[in-house]
Amino acid sequence: MVDRQEQISQIIVTAQQMRDIEARIFAAGMPVAALMEKVAGLIFRRVQALYPSSQTQRVGILIGPGHNGGDALVVARELHFCGYDVKIYSSFSKLKELTSQHLQYAESLGIPYYESIEQLSDCDLLIDGLFGFGLERTLQDAIANTINQINSWYKPIISIDLPSGLHTDTGEVLGTAIRATHTFCLGLWKLGLLQDHALEYVGKAELIDFDIPLADVQAVVGTNKIHRITQTTAISTLPLPRPAVTHKYKEGHLLLICGSRRYSGGAILSALGARVSGVGMLSIAVPESLKPLLVAQLPEALIIGCPETQTGAIASLQLPENTDLSSFNAIACGPGLTRDATPIVQQVLSSDRPLILDADGLNILAQMGTIPTLEKRQAVTILTPHAGEFKRLFPDLPDPMKDRVRAVREAAAQSGAIVLLKGARTAIANSQNSVWINPESTPALARGGSGDVLTGLLGGLLAQAKSKHISVEEIVATAAWWHSQAGILAAGERTELGVDAFTLTNYFIPVLASVEKLFPHSR
Repeated sequence: MVDRQEQISQIIVTAQQMRDIEARIFAAGMPVAALMEKVAGLIFRRVQALYPSSQTQRVGILIGPGHNGGDALVVARELHFCGYDVKIYSSFSKLKELTSQHLQYAESLGIPYYESIEQLSDCDLLIDGLFGFGLERTLQDAIANTINQINSWYKPIISIDLPSGLHTDTGEVLGTAIRATHTFCLGLWKLGLLQDHALEYVGKAELIDFDIPLADVQAVVGTNKIHRITQTTAISTLPLPRPAVTHKYKEGHLLLICGSRRYSGGAILSALGARVSGVGMLSIAVPESLKPLLVAQLPEALIIGCPETQTGAIASLQLPENTDLSSFNAIACGPGLTRDATPIVQQVLSSDRPLILDADGLNILAQMGTIPTLEKRQAVTILTPHAGEFKRLFPDLPDPMKDRVRAVREAAAQSGAIVLLKGARTAIANSQNSVWINPESTPALARGGSGDVLTGLLGGLLAQAKSKHISVEEIVATAAWWHSQAGILAAGERTELGVDAFTLTNYFIPVLASVEKLFPHSR
């Protein structure tokens, strides 16, 4: 059974959802002042742990007009009592009543209060309580200049809830925004913190759990859920442990259709991704001229040499005798194909097998007409586009560069497919309006061939899932998590410059070894 803390760590909310959840808490009788004291106390203890007074003496507190500013003022008070040299900055003439009361008390304690940001220039640490969740207006004039000046100091900054100036839902920078070193997200993860726009402003993000009742959260989010992929959920979806008595065909059979004379590397890399998934049987259909190359790289796989076009693409599938597409548990198609393989993509789309389309498989689908084509398909389809491919597949949908979650959600709803939109924070959606976001990744994965590895990995996991009571969406989420964790581990050893796609495939199993304690021992 998943414990409360794990459930809370998986939930992502919009600004409106957070307002509704807080309204339920206050309506139930929780005093606003009591909640502020509790939240600020938790923040204070984290500040103390990260920046002890023996190393960080001068702390500047940036106060806004709302309760975010009130939280910061309570933190200021507690830091003052613990011997920190605290200064307060605020340039707002009107504060909410509770925030104003805390400012009045801080001044009575002798904590200096300034309306000029320059007075905080000698601080060792800044705490950003200017704006909380729900900010929608563009920051301009004096406050924008103040934030830009703060950023120019390059000091450590802790932002409360989210960096001031970021849109809570889209992560968009509203004119300018604080560049935080740490962000303490309060209660539940805010959607904007997991959007690509926000990443260079958020720093290291962590959740400050202040015991929101799960019943209140579930009453608000309902089925309109955005999930944060966690290690616990990803590991639970992997096909481990295996039964004591099994054989290769019980552990899934994947057909990988890939490669061309021009792009032989795509076939090799996607095949290596499938290999690390542990799939029981791997069949790889490639142009005949590539067969010796694939046999040399993957001697355990069944390499199917197919007739090829004059340009070196697969002309037709030539499966072994007594074999058809229904013989496989899953099909992954696309890496390195070229658009000359259009008949092949048409053929697999007409099959009844779970299908993953990537790379040229997506480009061919876009030429065919994404939504009309997928409307005819009965089996599960998984699309794995980057932003450019997404725009070709869904030209009439919102720009994925502006609001990734909205874009991927609408794409899945209209196409009926599961859509995995690649990026620094990969987003996955199904046609039932649920979204999964991968909260961690590394720029090391921004290398040619990395996506091919993901396609093979996902295909292998999907092929193995036939006997497990796991949704396809969870399998897709696990593949995205495992792929990014392998990149993070590799970058930690080799730097972000040293993780090519081939090297990446060597780090998948070490990721699992590092969390071995989570697996029950095989019988």
